[in-house]
Amino acid sequence: MYRTYPAQTYPAQTLPGGDVALEPGPTPARDGSGLGRRSFLTVCAGLGLGTAAACTAAPPHTRPGASPGGRLRPESERDAPGTADWRLGSTGPADAVAGYADRVSVTPGETLALHVSTTAASFRVSAFRVGWYGGRQARRIWASRRIPGRARPAPRVLPATRTVRADWPAALTVDTTGWPEGAYLLRLEADTGHQRYVPLIVRSTEGAGRTVLLHAPATWQAYNRWGGSSLYAGASGAYATRSLAVSFDRPYDADGAEKFLVYERALVVLAERLGVPLAYSTGIDVHRDPGVLRGAHAVVCLGHDEYWTPEQRAHVTAARDAGTNIAFLGANTCFRRIRLAAGDGADDRTVVCYKSDCRADPLYGSRPALVTTDYRLPPAPDPESSLTGVLYEGYPVDAPYAVRAADHWLYEGTGVRSGEGFAHLVGVEYDRVTPGAPTPGPLEITAHSPLVCGGRPSHSDSAYYTTAAGSGVFATGTMRWVEGLVAGTGVLGGDHGMDGRTRDFVTRTTENLLRTFARGPAARHAPRPRANVRAVYDT
Repeated sequence: MYRTYPAQTYPAQTLPGGDVALEPGPTPARDGSGLGRRSFLTVCAGLGLGTAAACTAAPPHTRPGASPGGRLRPESERDAPGTADWRLGSTGPADAVAGYADRVSVTPGETLALHVSTTAASFRVSAFRVGWYGGRQARRIWASRRIPGRARPAPRVLPATRTVRADWPAALTVDTTGWPEGAYLLRLEADTGHQRYVPLIVRSTEGAGRTVLLHAPATWQAYNRWGGSSLYAGASGAYATRSLAVSFDRPYDADGAEKFLVYERALVVLAERLGVPLAYSTGIDVHRDPGVLRGAHAVVCLGHDEYWTPEQRAHVTAARDAGTNIAFLGANTCFRRIRLAAGDGADDRTVVCYKSDCRADPLYGSRPALVTTDYRLPPAPDPESSLTGVLYEGYPVDAPYAVRAADHWLYEGTGVRSGEGFAHLVGVEYDRVTPGAPTPGPLEITAHSPLVCGGRPSHSDSAYYTTAAGSGVFATGTMRWVEGLVAGTGVLGGDHGMDGRTRDFVTRTTENLLRTFARGPAARHAPRPRANVRAVYDT
């Protein structure tokens, strides 16, 4: 028998910006490749804070960068004082401390509930907003007081879909009044010294004239093995016993935010350093409401954004067709069709994806366009290349990135020459332009990288196209692009062998992309693509 304790509510508190000035400690090596994910795939033949400071936020409308509605825009945060004390200390054993939020995102001023289990007598929570902050890369926006700790029961498993749910009671609720829009890491801090993250997006409701950073919590959750099962493997480690649906009503495994840290954080820091007008959202939020895309100058999909609902895809496609630029800074994007279902008392808390068991999907015989399998496969094939311009091909791979069109505006200022390569930048999954696959129009392949995957020779391609509305669409064709932004720094461990030269190239190319896309429809102020697929592939 487990008692339920009433949730405690803590009002938002803004802490002094430079409250701790520690140098960042070493980050344990982590494999950002998602190893153990699946075997090679080919294109289908048919195609530490102490007591919280007792200070309150200044009224939003009095602070620099506030919008007329009182909400703080991300650009107001660029040069605010930050703290280096945002990284984790020891995570400790799996049950030392872990938690999850009752929603993947909130708008500023909304409350959220945190569900926490810990073997410690008490814990605290610190909320860090990720950004530039003079190079410190985060600012502590809020901290809780000490909260009694409770060890919660083991998760339960829903047998029909092998879905793991914690379903813990709320330990506290948090009021986000005064929190600027952005990407956050909530750090759970047990009094034993053990810590873990809970990721949270404080989302924007308006994106007109801004670049929307589109985070990928559905993909985070698909790979999450907390409680023993993900969409890839069950408790036995076998694919056959994997979950057919996964729940947000549980913590993330490992440090609590691995996918965000590996595939998203470095791009957030770079975008905020540039000072381009930004908005923040998630694929799940765009699925519900495309409002943040209306009038947006650009949408940026980050390093690993595999799982999309048809609604999200339709909304992003409509934004492209209305003149919004789109950047795909990973590979394997929009590969899986998913459905969102209810969870513990809330909608959209479960990611459904039957994948190769799609005939068992309850909608298989009645609504084929919603059946949860790869987008390119029956019963309603719709390959992702019609949006991205490229098609996912395989895993695992490690190869140099080979520039083909060194004079493209993307590579301006990099000093790169055609044929020049950057070791290890192509991996661990890759996309290519596939002649015969549906694409939205003439493409320019800007990089064409030879590789061997599963014993088969192929290529990874970076590709660019524009639309009748003037929007530009760029896909990197490699999942390591965002990791390349910190190559050679040791932040992600060994960086797959990538070095500082690769970091400089990826950083300058990404700066060119973001600055150009932030100006509005790219075809109006940057050279249009030079169609070269036939020449590259000799078709």
